[in-house]
Amino acid sequence: MTFLKILILAIVQGAAELLPVSSSAHVIVTAKLMGIDPVSPEMTLLLVMLHTGTMFAVLIYFWKSWRLNYFQSLEKFWTFAKLVIVATFFTGVLGLALKFVIEKVFLRHVPHAEIELIFGNMTLISIALFSVGCLIIYAGRRKSRPWGPARLGFKESAWIGAVQGVCLPFRGFSRSGATISTGLILGLAKARAEDFSFALAVVLTPPVIVREVLRLLKARAGALWSQSTNLTELFYPSLVGMVFAFLAGLVALKWLSSWLEKGRWPLFGYYCLGASATVFLLHSVGGL
Repeated sequence: MTFLKILILAIVQGAAELLPVSSSAHVIVTAKLMGIDPVSPEMTLLLVMLHTGTMFAVLIYFWKSWRLNYFQSLEKFWTFAKLVIVATFFTGVLGLALKFVIEKVFLRHVPHAEIELIFGNMTLISIALFSVGCLIIYAGRRKSRPWGPARLGFKESAWIGAVQGVCLPFRGFSRSGATISTGLILGLAKARAEDFSFALAVVLTPPVIVREVLRLLKARAGALWSQSTNLTELFYPSLVGMVFAFLAGLVALKWLSSWLEKGRWPLFGYYCLGASATVFLLHSVGGL
């Protein structure tokens, strides 16, 4: 993979990851247009490392808010940590259940089937983009509760975590778009829904990275031994992409926060509907 292609994918990932428009769908479509296999182990590792870059952007961007709201005392931290644990538990339960059903039922005729095999399915991506677009529009146009924002409790955390679990197997179903929209539908304040959504992203990213690194090493095990492939050569493209994704992510977060507070959230949904139609049409005519 050339440096230019890595740079393009990193900018697309960084800009789209932290906006509710599904970065994975944009990166997969961009990769296909550049002739890159989106389900290869090298590509899935690159995607995960790009996610890592944006995770660091999230940490930098939200650190001041999190420090003030959640790290001023042990009591505040533990209250917040319990909510994150509840949400992550439901994400894991639902995400693993969907993974099992997809691999053992829908891909049962494929030898050694893995969930990554559906990541490049353009029809599924188009459907997922359409679905999350409708969810974002509904959440953005829904009137606020007249008696004020809801409290983020265990019930709200469980719902947001469950929705995040649904996002995991389906590229195109934006994680940030779905989780923030769920928070808004449940009546949370905009800033609260945004903070919690990206806190969950920081927790979710490390285990995903570990899984993809192990998957890559397993797939390349023979080449590593027989051709003495240098690990630096294996991971260098992803590390370069991670840096550019970090920089693009910081810019995207400022954009997201601004539009969310100014009531422009539905515009992201309309964009997803347009992206869904574009992917469907390009796939129909053989462009993807």
